[in-house]
Amino acid sequence: MNTTQSTSGSAAKFAVAVLLSQLLERLDRSAVPVGAEQYLSVVRHLAEEFDELQSDAGLTKLLDAFPSAAELYENLNYRHAGLCRSPLEQSLASEQQALALIERVRRAAGKQPG
Repeated sequence: MNTTQSTSGSAAKFAVAVLLSQLLERLDRSAVPVGAEQYLSVVRHLAEEFDELQSDAGLTKLLDAFPSAAELYENLNYRHAGLCRSPLEQSLASEQQALALIERVRRAAGKQPG
């Protein structure tokens, strides 16, 4: 395969990711209820595009431009990188809230009659 084909293929993949990111943004901000199937379809397709674009230089710009896509990307990569795109303070606060909730649930479960 020559570089012209791979470059145009990469550009096409990136264009698809941009369109899906725009659509996800619209769905997330819609005042009208969105069907779960439609939403999941967009998310699945965008996740597939993210897999293809891991090394693409434009991925960071795409994620900066579309908060919903950035949140999806972060959630997909959480097990490897944590809240890699969130500010440190926000990440720390989220972790502390999760730990507090887990502790409250443990205490409540211990009080349940067995």
